[in-house]
Amino acid sequence: MSNQEEYEPSPWKFVADQVALYESTGGVEGGTLEDKPVVILTTKGRHSGKVRKTPLMRVEDKGTYAVIASMGGAPKHPVWYLNLIASTAVTLQDGANVYEMGAREVDADERTRWWALAVDAWPAYAEYQTKTDRKIPVVVLEPAR
Repeated sequence: MSNQEEYEPSPWKFVADQVALYESTGGVEGGTLEDKPVVILTTKGRHSGKVRKTPLMRVEDKGTYAVIASMGGAPKHPVWYLNLIASTAVTLQDGANVYEMGAREVDADERTRWWALAVDAWPAYAEYQTKTDRKIPVVVLEPAR
């Protein structure tokens, strides 16, 4: 994602504030939620074309990451997930490190493995799944080639 593209902060002030703090300190501040690490996912708005940034729980294995479209167990998918599906080129900031990544949704055995890692990283994901009829999407992010 280019630095030339227009960034539109989240309309939720606490999210916009966390992203700003995280980015300005290289993840030293704003880098946790309930003492668990977070990353910043940057997507492009599927309608607006503007850059969007979302703090998400850090789920990582050997340089590959997963993001979980839980939205706390809401009945609808989060907007960042819809943006990511529309354009799979994303940026991920993990602390001071920023990566250009490609996204792909996983299923079957691969989803099962990543789901277990996600629940280990953020146990509330298991509860979120019980609150919704939708199967919460698991999206793997791998370095762009």
